[in-house]
Amino acid sequence: MKKLKAAIIGSGNIGTDLMIKILRHGKHIEMGVMVGIDPASDGLARAARMGVATTHEGVDGLVQMPAFADIDIVFDATSAGAHIKNDALLRQHKPGIRLVDLTPAAIGPYCVPVVNLEQNLAEGNVNMVTCGGQATIPIVAAVSRVAKVHYAEIVASISSKSAGPGTRANIDEFTETTTRAIEQVGGAARGKAIIVLNPAEPPLMMRDTVYVLSEAVDQAAVAASIEEMVTAVQSYVSGYRLKQQVQFETIRPEAPLHIPGLGDFSGLKTTVFLEVEGAAHYLPAYAGNLDIMTSAALATAERMAQSQLN
Repeated sequence: MKKLKAAIIGSGNIGTDLMIKILRHGKHIEMGVMVGIDPASDGLARAARMGVATTHEGVDGLVQMPAFADIDIVFDATSAGAHIKNDALLRQHKPGIRLVDLTPAAIGPYCVPVVNLEQNLAEGNVNMVTCGGQATIPIVAAVSRVAKVHYAEIVASISSKSAGPGTRANIDEFTETTTRAIEQVGGAARGKAIIVLNPAEPPLMMRDTVYVLSEAVDQAAVAASIEEMVTAVQSYVSGYRLKQQVQFETIRPEAPLHIPGLGDFSGLKTTVFLEVEGAAHYLPAYAGNLDIMTSAALATAERMAQSQLN
């Protein structure tokens, strides 16, 4: 079976975990090059041991490699600022190259596989939002397809040990990007995102709480839509699950809930508690925040490659 070759920019935790996922589970994609900037990084050493071509000279080194001619898809697991430069340089050398962006740069459209991947298959650059976005936006979208969503708020809690330099350097971009994607992809009229770095020992798994304020509709229909969406996400993130049953509260007009910037609200409040356990391919199982990003990125690229090969 013909496969498209991929390069990964960023030999840190996310890039290395993604490489292992491609090597183990790639159906339409295979590894071409692992790109880093630290010649002593574990990711580059591991790639070399696994027979993957490497460069420690960043994107400048990648575009000069003979192997670059065969690269069809590039995953960028660096930072928001670096991705802007990487995208420009790659397109200068190969205008038609496809990029899957795992940073919050958001040059291209936001992509959450179970929600809007099919609409973005032809895009040259897709943005995987954030770990919190990948975990929670499917839930907001599940409510949106049943009822009009006026407001959605998500709280993503991750172990501080799973938040590397890239995550910590992009906290502001995380909240801004996730908030916009809650609205643009999730379908909420207004969104809000909060991230919590939890220093607990032993490290806790990723937990997400989703609050959705919508028009009053049948609660059973909302619960069924959410459960169906959870099953869809589990097709590529096996450790994604509801922590408990979906919670509902009817907010009556005579006792409205006041939301700053939104005003008085009455309708249905839906609360969803999620947990994301990582597959532990390279990262610890508690790092579900990183695993959901690499899993979503691979699912996106696999579908793009399938579409291109067909």
